[in-house]
Amino acid sequence: MSSMSFPELIDGLNADIARLRSAAAEPMRAFSGLARAALEPGALDVKTKELIATAIAVAVRCDGCIGFHAKAAIKAGASREEIVEALSMAIYMDAGPSMIYAAEALRAFDELSSPEPVST
Repeated sequence: MSSMSFPELIDGLNADIARLRSAAAEPMRAFSGLARAALEPGALDVKTKELIATAIAVAVRCDGCIGFHAKAAIKAGASREEIVEALSMAIYMDAGPSMIYAAEALRAFDELSSPEPVST
């Protein structure tokens, strides 16, 4: 788990990912295509897909993924209540470790949706 705020974590990762895009252009282009295709609205809307992605990020313990998908869920219109229900499913499916990361994901949602820094 990162000790920096999620906005800081995302900013740092975006810079790192930009360097990776330059170094591995073709694989990163393919990954971006996969992401666009997976997020295309279909039977599930984008908000639901981002809620699922946030829950999966908790289960696989990926701090950066939590930040990116919590931010995308906010952009797609997810409420705090919806993120809590999605995180509850991650906890149910993965027990204790997901409970710890669900707390982190809720912090990410709160930090990223608040206009002012949230004190911890």
